[in-house]
Amino acid sequence: MKKFRKVLDGLTTSSPGGTIGSPSCGSAAGTPTAAPTPKEIDVQETLVSENFQLCKTVRHGFPYQPTALAFDPVQKLLAIGSRSGGVRILGRPGVDCYCQHESGSAVLQLQFLINEGALVTACADDTLHLWNLRQRRPAVLHSLKFNRERVTFCHLPFQSKWLYVGTERGNTHIVNIESFILSGYVIMWNKAIELSTKTHPGPVVHLSDSPKDEGKLLIGFESGTIVQWDLRAKKADFRIYYDEAIHSVSWHHEGKQFMCSHSDGSLTLWNLRNTSKPFQVTFPHGKIQKDGRKESCKPILKVDYKTSRSSEPFVIFSGGLSYDKAGRRPALTIMHGKAITVLEMDYPIVEFMTLCETPYNNEVQEPYAVVVLLEKDLIVVDLTQSNYPVFENPYPMDIHESPVTCTAYFADCPPDIIPILYSIGAKHKKTGYSQKEWPVGGGTWTLGSHTYPEIIITGHADGSIKFWDASAITLQMLYKMKTSKAFEKPKPGEGRAAELLEEDPFAVQMVSWCPQSRVFCVVGISAHIILYRFSKYDANTQIVSLEVRLQCESEDVITPSDNENNPCFSEPGSHSPQSHQQHAASPGSGTSEGVKDSIPCLKVKDRVVRVPPGYQAELVIQLLWADGEPPQQISSLDINSAYGLLAFGNCNGLAVVDYLQKTILLCMSTLDLYGAADPYQRLTRSPRRNRQSTSGLTELSDNQQSVDMERSKSPTSDHVNGHCTSPTSQPCSAGKPRIPVGPEGPRLARRGPGRPPFRKAQSAACMEISLPVSHTEESRENSFSRSRSSSVSSIDRDTKEAVTTLQFGESFARKSDALPTPCLWVGTSLGVVLVIPMSIPTDQEERMEEPVTIGPSGAVLMLKGSVLRFGFLDCLGALVQSPYEVWRDPNAPEDPERPRRRKLVHFSPSSSQDACGEGHLAVLCSERQAKVFLMPSQSCLFVHNITEASFVLRADVVSVCNSVCLACFCANGHVMTLSLPSLRPLMDVNYLPLTDMRIARTFCFTNGGQALYLSSPTEIQRITYIQEMCDNLQDMLGELFTPIETPEAQNRGFLKGFFGGNAHNFDREELFGEAAAGKASRSLAQHIPGQAGVEGMKVAASGAVGELARARIALDERGQRLGELEERTALMMTSAETFSKHAHELMLKCKDKKWYQF
Repeated sequence: MKKFRKVLDGLTTSSPGGTIGSPSCGSAAGTPTAAPTPKEIDVQETLVSENFQLCKTVRHGFPYQPTALAFDPVQKLLAIGSRSGGVRILGRPGVDCYCQHESGSAVLQLQFLINEGALVTACADDTLHLWNLRQRRPAVLHSLKFNRERVTFCHLPFQSKWLYVGTERGNTHIVNIESFILSGYVIMWNKAIELSTKTHPGPVVHLSDSPKDEGKLLIGFESGTIVQWDLRAKKADFRIYYDEAIHSVSWHHEGKQFMCSHSDGSLTLWNLRNTSKPFQVTFPHGKIQKDGRKESCKPILKVDYKTSRSSEPFVIFSGGLSYDKAGRRPALTIMHGKAITVLEMDYPIVEFMTLCETPYNNEVQEPYAVVVLLEKDLIVVDLTQSNYPVFENPYPMDIHESPVTCTAYFADCPPDIIPILYSIGAKHKKTGYSQKEWPVGGGTWTLGSHTYPEIIITGHADGSIKFWDASAITLQMLYKMKTSKAFEKPKPGEGRAAELLEEDPFAVQMVSWCPQSRVFCVVGISAHIILYRFSKYDANTQIVSLEVRLQCESEDVITPSDNENNPCFSEPGSHSPQSHQQHAASPGSGTSEGVKDSIPCLKVKDRVVRVPPGYQAELVIQLLWADGEPPQQISSLDINSAYGLLAFGNCNGLAVVDYLQKTILLCMSTLDLYGAADPYQRLTRSPRRNRQSTSGLTELSDNQQSVDMERSKSPTSDHVNGHCTSPTSQPCSAGKPRIPVGPEGPRLARRGPGRPPFRKAQSAACMEISLPVSHTEESRENSFSRSRSSSVSSIDRDTKEAVTTLQFGESFARKSDALPTPCLWVGTSLGVVLVIPMSIPTDQEERMEEPVTIGPSGAVLMLKGSVLRFGFLDCLGALVQSPYEVWRDPNAPEDPERPRRRKLVHFSPSSSQDACGEGHLAVLCSERQAKVFLMPSQSCLFVHNITEASFVLRADVVSVCNSVCLACFCANGHVMTLSLPSLRPLMDVNYLPLTDMRIARTFCFTNGGQALYLSSPTEIQRITYIQEMCDNLQDMLGELFTPIETPEAQNRGFLKGFFGGNAHNFDREELFGEAAAGKASRSLAQHIPGQAGVEGMKVAASGAVGELARARIALDERGQRLGELEERTALMMTSAETFSKHAHELMLKCKDKKWYQF
């Protein structure tokens, strides 16, 4: 106790010895205090820099802007390429791998080396890459960069090591897959076509070997020319010149016919016996019009011609619909016999691929499914059933169903919450899926030992919320809810508010969730908050609605001297819990204009509604329009189930709601919260009423609110979820110049015409809330400013500040407090932290009847920059959790013998530290700085300036490695961790050099050393920043390649083999090898060795025992071949010696003979 009192009194000074040293820093009053050493607060810090390492773990969601598709029919793996150079490889659930080309060039085509554990990618920068998939994290083995020609098409025959590459110039090159070196064998375009042809045939759009003879290569040119090239004879077998441009070609498995798709929406079938004209021409969707002409149709971009033993062949194609029918959706057409089925898609088709039973192109194909890659979805159609149902997709491909507007990440959740959410969500799943197993079942994945319950919550632009099970680096949808169901559907022309609705009026801005009590709170873009309770039973309920006028006006703000003894608290008793429309008694709401404009943005359902099991809306809080101005969006929120309280704030002030009694406890401007403890000596304002008449909502006058907001342009002016983003954007009034303000009062400026809704009235604390909707351009998201003014001293004297963060907890509001009490910690955009004490009745019956009282502000602490996060530690350095109520079902049947009572769990800061006395450590983090204060003495123990050049976007106090640290994400892309309580830098990694608005809006940390962000509008990227998880990541990831025997080719029979050509005698090595074809020109393509790295080789080595067995067999075979070679060499030497001997004897015999004697 004596030791601890020294700390409270600040008598000792910091010593640089030990593990922690700290400079002294200013206290609340601005005077320096000496910081005690960690020995005196007895915190044993265990975290060191070696505990931290940053790496990506897994990416979830649909690949953004997909471009290419490939399937390995033996390994059952699916690959998707994207415009940004990414490749996603998918197998069975849990097998999901993401690779990225360093160049970032779009992936044009993908080709699996079937059953070889490798993948070839062709990119838009004319580079071919060979990826090794025999390791958990694939790596590039070879690259080949074409210098003079552009790659347009690639084809790799099954079980061949020679890749055919077609180019824009019409030439066809051949690449050795093993060495990734170009062969000297080239099929030049001018040799492929007739010499008499005067025009260039165009780029190569198709390459395929004949199923009948592998020595024949079919080359399709864009102009409509098709050539079958005899690779052995190096000449064309036949040439076809067709009028319409070709998009794709597909063979019949017997190799006697092939089908082409054309730009006029036609399909042509060609027979090799007569190539002078097509055997059949069809326009599948082109009807004959009255005048006898066919309808003009869109191009058929791809066709697949697949045979089946038991039925007619399948002809599957995309496109080809008639131009006449406007608004028709993209479609995939399946022609099976005489039946034509058109499957309409929600998005344009990028690519499709027919999955067949055999990998051999000369066998009956037996198609069983079609994978269709759309611009924003992936579907697989079951071909084995006549109604063509789709398979249920096991991957989380619908994260972007509505654009994601916010994220939340919870690790180490209560273990029962995931099964409960899944059981509720399973009742609402869609039906009608194919009963067959998902056909993409490659790879292996096992549940790792380092798993714990994790949940990711995503909020969306349409007001929907999705709960995802994120345990064991997978992602599975648990439960979906729609917040819009709490409101009436807005009708066009229904009053003034309806005209001013956003395009997405229900868009989710932020969420607050207590997993233990299952209380869930949603903040929406229309300045509304919805409180949900979880129940396993359906119920008839009526939603209670509270309306709050949180608007700061020039005459509303009271000078500190006037407000010192008259805190502006509303009367809690004046609000009846039964009334469904309640207004906070804030100043100014009684004016004629205020009453006229006191309308919420949305209308809550005012009738009893039947709600299903799951999350059920209980309370809706809405901010009101005031004086022609829309309400400022909510920038901060916290909810505490043990207290039964909800607090929220925006750029105007703070409100606290008792959600048990359904009353508003507090509603006041931030300035009023200070009372006499205002850290800024603001000038008193002119009491004159400065107001101009408004002329509609497109010409709004700027009242004191706008002027004050403009003056408070601090280093924290614009925020993302309460975190700053840009110094240039204007809060509350877009595009308005700074207004000079003198002591005589503000001069008002008129706002020019513009769009009236919320985007025009963004608060200082929530620039994020112009949330992106589905048509938001990517380029707009990337406009992210990094330069910020960091001087707090430059703030104008007359300020108004936003509430940027809130947290309930047991703490000490004043230095004189002996015991912790319920408190609300308030952080503002000016770096001020207020601690507000509360008195909450403890008895359950009293709690429901007696009012909660909120006292005047206690401690006032200061930081540089906008306050982002609070965290509380006990004096042993352990994290102190906020108290919570144990969940009980509100709709469960009552038991008269055992009445239900609230069960509260408290984590008092003093409960576990009898040895070191009462008190706790408060960790405060702003966009510039972190400080640790000792409560209740309010002594600043440690301070650390996190960044000067940038600013912190997101900060969290997280549990890692059985300890606690402060994790920060900066606008310049740096991810940092600081030890607690000493604020020692442990890690600083420049992770994302180009941070954009989307990442800034969605980045969030969680316990266990994990974090996530939205890497694209459709994908969630998860990362870890601890060494232990990086080391264990290889065990957690799925294995892509599994050793499988290649299926044997069918026995062709004697007659087919005799008359069907000599396909199996074709030796590509003999034709394309260096000995026969020579070397290719060095200037044509450049070979680049891959950067697979030692780690990849280690992973490959430790991947599977089967690989070692294969290597041994290969070595044995190699040794055997070497032995045979040695024997052959010895025989050749013996033969040479015998030949030499005979030659010598012959020479001696003929030496003395004359010419005429022979």
